[in-house]
Amino acid sequence: MDTQFLHTFSRVVELGSMAAAARELNLTPATVAQRVHALEVDLGSRLIGRTGRTVKPTAAGLRVMERAPAVLREVRDLRSVASATRLPAGPLKLGTTPVGMTGMLPPILRTWTKRHEDIEIYIEPAPTTQLYTRVLNGELDAALLVHPLFELPKVCEWRLLRREKLVLVTARELKVKDVLQTLAAEPFILYDRKVVGGRLADGYLRAHGIRPRVRFELDGIDAIAKLVAEGLGISVLPDWAVIGPVDPRLRKHPLPGTSPEREVGLLWLRGAVRAALAQEFHGVAQEHFSA
Repeated sequence: MDTQFLHTFSRVVELGSMAAAARELNLTPATVAQRVHALEVDLGSRLIGRTGRTVKPTAAGLRVMERAPAVLREVRDLRSVASATRLPAGPLKLGTTPVGMTGMLPPILRTWTKRHEDIEIYIEPAPTTQLYTRVLNGELDAALLVHPLFELPKVCEWRLLRREKLVLVTARELKVKDVLQTLAAEPFILYDRKVVGGRLADGYLRAHGIRPRVRFELDGIDAIAKLVAEGLGISVLPDWAVIGPVDPRLRKHPLPGTSPEREVGLLWLRGAVRAALAQEFHGVAQEHFSA
């Protein structure tokens, strides 16, 4: 059995469309259909059926899908351990938060490609909660993320890269004489309380008895910063990593008292086949960002 055909089949089922799978895999729809048909012939069962414009797995297809991720993962692991070098073969599947993608990864990747140009990295942006789950499930080899507000399982390896204190972010032209008074008086853009930074910000405001005049609540530090720069409100955010100068329309102000901070680092599973690749990546990252 050609595992590429199995991978193609799994993407067709997950996306619900041969056309969507073809776009993702950079193949023609005809090639995708041929691969699925070849897999069906090899296994001796019909695996998918059409319902209007979508495709759905048959009963046999569903059973195959239950085992496909583990089979594909085992084959990928086998190729990694067959490396003739000191490091397992890639690619390294790396997850990252959107801020990590724009504010941290570029210089790390520049150094990585100079030293390990033969080891590819597949990058998948997602929120920290999704990245954490996907690392634990073995879907990602490592992830650049924010440390959750709980203790990590012992199977995880965590390496800190940055500590980011919360700061008040305002438009540059806004005059701030007293940070706490400003937080209480100005229209406020609330960082999503479902994420670590948002929970820390909400806890700080509550601890100081401040009920801000919330205008918007959203996830995405870059998006919030743009709204603040446009004069639509102020916000409390982690002092996030930025490559190049910060938007000149923004100003950051330290918070009075003890400012909460979030930790940004690299997470991977101990004992995983590509753990050595993750550790090597951390070594490169540490050259650029070290707590």
